[in-house]
Amino acid sequence: MKAALGDIVTTKKPHPCGSSRWEVVRTGADVKIKCLGCGHVVMLDLTAFEKAVKKVEKNAGDAR
Repeated sequence: MKAALGDIVTTKKPHPCGSSRWEVVRTGADVKIKCLGCGHVVMLDLTAFEKAVKKVEKNAGDAR
């Protein structure tokens, strides 16, 4: 699964704040994501990130 900086991802389980949408802040061996509901930042290793994500929405301004 490919996610780039600025992409919005939807997780299988919601965050305790109720939101399931996150913004990708950093990529690499670890992926840092920020909750769009409350702003909480979480860093996951790549395999945990791939398991947690249901859908990757490309950034609106992205020309992919």
